Amino acid sequence: MTFLFYFAMFFLLLNAFTIAQSLIQDFCKKAADKNPKIHYNFCVKSLEENPQSKTARSLDRLVMLSTKNAVSKTTSMKGIVDKILKENRFEMYSEKPLRDCLELYSDATNSLKEALTIIKSRDYKTANVVISAAMGAPPSCEIGFKEGKKPLKSPFTKDNDVLF
Repeated sequence: MTFLFYFAMFFLLLNAFTIAQSLIQDFCKKAADKNPKIHYNFCVKSLEENPQSKTARSLDRLVMLSTKNAVSKTTSMKGIVDKILKENRFEMYSEKPLRDCLELYSDATNSLKEALTIIKSRDYKTANVVISAAMGAPPSCEIGFKEGKKPLKSPFTKDNDVLF
Protein backbone atom coordinates (compact mmCIF):
# COMPACT_ATOMS: atom_id res chain seq x y z
CA MET A 1 0.00 0.00 0.00
CA THR A 2 2.81 2.42 0.86
CA PHE A 3 4.43 1.71 -2.50
CA LEU A 4 1.20 2.62 -4.31
CA PHE A 5 0.95 5.86 -2.34
CA TYR A 6 4.52 6.89 -3.24
CA PHE A 7 4.01 5.82 -6.83
CA ALA A 8 0.85 7.93 -7.06
CA MET A 9 2.63 10.93 -5.49
CA PHE A 10 5.54 10.53 -7.90
CA PHE A 11 3.13 10.39 -10.84
CA LEU A 12 1.28 13.50 -9.65
CA LEU A 13 4.53 15.44 -9.19
CA LEU A 14 5.80 14.32 -12.58
CA ASN A 15 2.51 15.36 -14.14
CA ALA A 16 2.69 18.78 -12.42
CA PHE A 17 6.24 19.34 -13.71
CA THR A 18 5.17 18.31 -17.22
CA ILE A 19 2.26 20.75 -17.11
CA ALA A 20 4.56 23.52 -15.84
CA GLN A 21 7.13 22.75 -18.55
CA SER A 22 4.49 22.96 -21.25
CA LEU A 23 3.10 26.15 -19.71
CA ILE A 24 6.58 27.72 -19.66
CA GLN A 25 7.19 26.85 -23.30
CA ASP A 26 3.78 28.14 -24.38
CA PHE A 27 4.20 31.32 -22.34
CA CYS A 28 7.66 32.04 -23.78
CA LYS A 29 6.54 31.32 -27.34
CA LYS A 30 3.62 33.74 -27.05
CA ALA A 31 5.80 36.38 -25.37
CA ALA A 32 8.54 36.07 -28.01
CA ASP A 33 6.00 36.18 -30.84
CA LYS A 34 4.48 39.39 -29.45
CA ASN A 35 7.69 41.16 -28.50
CA PRO A 36 10.92 40.89 -30.54
CA LYS A 37 12.95 41.95 -27.48
CA ILE A 38 12.05 38.67 -25.76
CA HIS A 39 14.17 35.71 -26.79
CA TYR A 40 12.39 32.37 -26.54
CA ASN A 41 15.39 30.30 -25.37
CA PHE A 42 16.36 32.84 -22.73
CA CYS A 43 12.77 33.06 -21.50
CA VAL A 44 12.48 29.28 -21.15
CA LYS A 45 15.88 28.96 -19.47
CA SER A 46 15.28 31.75 -16.96
CA LEU A 47 11.86 30.41 -15.98
CA GLU A 48 13.08 26.84 -15.75
CA GLU A 49 15.88 28.00 -13.42
CA ASN A 50 13.31 29.43 -11.03
CA PRO A 51 12.11 26.58 -8.76
CA GLN A 52 8.75 28.29 -8.22
CA SER A 53 7.93 28.32 -11.94
CA LYS A 54 8.29 24.54 -12.09
CA THR A 55 5.13 24.25 -10.03
CA ALA A 56 3.19 27.03 -11.76
CA ARG A 57 -0.21 25.88 -12.90
CA SER A 58 -1.37 29.06 -14.62
CA LEU A 59 -0.24 31.73 -17.01
CA ASP A 60 -0.99 34.36 -14.33
CA ARG A 61 1.54 32.76 -12.01
CA LEU A 62 4.22 32.61 -14.73
CA VAL A 63 3.69 36.28 -15.61
CA MET A 64 4.09 37.18 -11.94
CA LEU A 65 7.21 35.03 -11.55
CA SER A 66 8.89 36.34 -14.68
CA THR A 67 8.21 39.93 -13.63
CA LYS A 68 9.59 39.26 -10.13
CA ASN A 69 12.66 37.75 -11.78
CA ALA A 70 13.10 40.91 -13.87
CA VAL A 71 12.74 43.09 -10.73
CA SER A 72 15.48 41.06 -9.07
CA LYS A 73 17.79 41.40 -12.06
CA THR A 74 17.28 45.15 -12.52
CA THR A 75 17.79 45.67 -8.79
CA SER A 76 21.01 43.69 -9.01
CA MET A 77 22.23 45.72 -11.99
CA LYS A 78 21.41 48.95 -10.17
CA GLY A 79 23.49 47.71 -7.22
CA ILE A 80 26.45 46.87 -9.48
CA VAL A 81 26.40 50.33 -11.10
CA ASP A 82 26.00 52.04 -7.74
CA LYS A 83 28.97 50.12 -6.33
CA ILE A 84 31.20 51.07 -9.28
CA LEU A 85 30.28 54.73 -8.83
CA LYS A 86 30.75 54.72 -5.05
CA GLU A 87 34.14 53.02 -5.32
CA ASN A 88 35.24 55.33 -8.16
CA ARG A 89 36.16 52.30 -10.29
CA PHE A 90 35.53 53.78 -13.71
CA GLU A 91 37.46 55.21 -16.63
CA MET A 92 37.58 58.85 -17.53
CA TYR A 93 34.52 59.82 -19.60
CA SER A 94 32.49 56.90 -18.26
CA GLU A 95 30.91 58.58 -15.24
CA LYS A 96 28.03 60.06 -17.26
CA PRO A 97 26.98 56.78 -18.91
CA LEU A 98 27.28 55.04 -15.53
CA ARG A 99 25.03 57.62 -13.90
CA ASP A 100 22.61 57.30 -16.82
CA CYS A 101 22.57 53.51 -16.36
CA LEU A 102 21.92 53.92 -12.65
CA GLU A 103 18.91 56.09 -13.42
CA LEU A 104 17.71 53.72 -16.14
CA TYR A 105 17.89 50.69 -13.83
CA SER A 106 16.23 52.62 -10.99
CA ASP A 107 13.38 53.60 -13.30
CA ALA A 108 13.13 50.06 -14.71
CA THR A 109 12.97 48.56 -11.22
CA ASN A 110 10.23 50.99 -10.21
CA SER A 111 8.30 50.29 -13.41
CA LEU A 112 8.53 46.54 -12.90
CA LYS A 113 7.34 46.85 -9.30
CA GLU A 114 4.42 48.90 -10.60
CA ALA A 115 3.78 46.17 -13.17
CA LEU A 116 3.51 43.59 -10.37
CA THR A 117 0.66 45.59 -8.85
CA ILE A 118 -0.99 45.94 -12.25
CA ILE A 119 -0.62 42.20 -12.92
CA LYS A 120 -2.36 41.44 -9.62
CA SER A 121 -5.34 43.42 -10.90
CA ARG A 122 -5.18 41.34 -14.12
CA ASP A 123 -4.78 44.39 -16.34
CA TYR A 124 -2.31 42.65 -18.64
CA LYS A 125 -2.50 45.23 -21.40
CA THR A 126 -1.28 48.02 -19.10
CA ALA A 127 1.24 45.69 -17.48
CA ASN A 128 2.66 44.90 -20.92
CA VAL A 129 3.13 48.61 -21.66
CA VAL A 130 4.89 49.18 -18.32
CA ILE A 131 7.10 46.10 -18.71
CA SER A 132 7.98 47.06 -22.29
CA ALA A 133 9.13 50.47 -21.06
CA ALA A 134 11.36 48.78 -18.46
CA MET A 135 12.86 46.57 -21.15
CA GLY A 136 14.37 49.67 -22.72
CA ALA A 137 16.86 50.08 -19.86
CA PRO A 138 19.54 47.57 -20.98
CA PRO A 139 19.85 48.75 -24.61
CA SER A 140 19.71 52.40 -23.54
CA CYS A 141 22.48 51.75 -21.01
CA GLU A 142 24.59 50.14 -23.73
CA ILE A 143 24.03 53.01 -26.16
CA GLY A 144 25.14 55.51 -23.54
CA PHE A 145 28.64 54.01 -23.54
CA LYS A 146 28.89 54.04 -27.34
CA GLU A 147 27.89 57.68 -27.69
CA GLY A 148 29.92 60.59 -26.42
CA LYS A 149 33.33 62.11 -26.94
CA LYS A 150 35.06 58.78 -26.71
CA PRO A 151 33.09 55.57 -27.40
CA LEU A 152 33.58 53.17 -24.52
CA LYS A 153 32.98 49.50 -23.91
CA SER A 154 30.13 48.98 -21.50
CA PRO A 155 31.06 46.93 -18.43
CA PHE A 156 27.49 45.58 -18.45
CA THR A 157 27.14 44.11 -21.94
CA LYS A 158 27.07 40.50 -20.78
CA ASP A 159 24.64 41.26 -17.94
CA ASN A 160 22.45 43.42 -20.17
CA ASP A 161 22.26 40.67 -22.77
CA VAL A 162 20.77 38.26 -20.25
CA LEU A 163 18.52 40.70 -18.46
CA PHE A 164 15.41 40.19 -20.61
